[in-house]
Order: sequence, then C-alpha cells, then structure tokens
Amino acid sequence: MSERFALVVDDHPTNRLLGRTLLGKMGWNAQEADSGELALELATKTPFSLILLDISMPGLSGEETCARLRAMPNGAAIRIIAYTAHAFPEERERFLAAGFDEILVKPINRQRLEDVVSGI
Repeated sequence: MSERFALVVDDHPTNRLLGRTLLGKMGWNAQEADSGELALELATKTPFSLILLDISMPGLSGEETCARLRAMPNGAAIRIIAYTAHAFPEERERFLAAGFDEILVKPINRQRLEDVVSGI
C-alpha cells in the first residue's frame, strides 16, 4: 500500500494531537497545521488525501480554507472533513454546500474517525 498523507488543521494543539495520533494508529502519515494559511502552504508541498479542517479558527476560517483548497489543482481529489464542535443540522448543510465531504463532530473517537475515512 502506498503512503497516505493526512493533515489535521486546528488552532487548538490538543485537537491537532488527537486527530494526528488517531490517524497515525490507522496507518496515515499525518501532519498538523495551526491555521488555514499554513494548511494551504503545506497542501502545495504534500499530496494530502485527507484533511481534517476546523471551522472556527483565527485568520482564515475553515470554510474559506476549504474553498481555497478546492481551487488548487488537486483540490477535487482531497477528502476534506469539517472537524468541528458545531453540529446543528443547518450548519451541516452549510458545510457540505461549502465543499466539505463530511462532518466529524468533536470530541472525536477512533471508531467515528474510521467510519469517516474508510475507503480513502
């Protein structure tokens, strides 16, 4: 199996660590970014298959970061997961309409993460 690259984007170190650790246990080569700006920079250098992307961050929001990732040459091929504490039905619809593939509600656990990333 070829190496699979993932990125966990969140302004809270604990959330990044949890996501990266769980993905690592699932065989992913996971990196972290503390901002949308850094996520965009890293995405130009690494062929990520999966990005867990926080919605509420200082600077670029998760929605704006998602739109910019989608506009990149390989953007359509990346599975971008909203990584958020926001889970109201109308927010879910907004996130999916904004270009996210799925929503992963914090706090996450390994089983839910496995369900969301299976098949990538």
